Amino acid sequence: MVLEGLKMERYITDERTGLNYELVGSHYLIAGEDTPEHAPIGVWGQRHLRYLKARRRVLYVNLLTSGALNRYLVDLDRQAEELFLRLVNQMAAAGGITEALKAADQMEWVRRMNSVGNRAAEIVSAELINL
Repeated sequence: MVLEGLKMERYITDERTGLNYELVGSHYLIAGEDTPEHAPIGVWGQRHLRYLKARRRVLYVNLLTSGALNRYLVDLDRQAEELFLRLVNQMAAAGGITEALKAADQMEWVRRMNSVGNRAAEIVSAELINL
């Protein structure tokens, strides 16, 4: 029997166990940890991790043994993604890459946006990833 009009909370916490649950469809499933210690590391964080392992072994080992490596990589990934998006928007605006161009000549728009994305990725790598 379905109860019409019953609003279920999106997130609940079991006071007895301390587990957090998220409403998915009509069932509650255990919610993943969103803290930086358990958050997934994005592409920029993965690139920096490879750089640390290859070029900055002492820093890598210090972060790993102190338990701060994942938090560090998640934070760096967030900063890099914000910088990348900001650079892409600024470069696209400066280069006259608009929705009007997209409507008029899609291939030219794609070519220019790919160029902007590649340049922004190079800047992010030089500024944040390969310190």
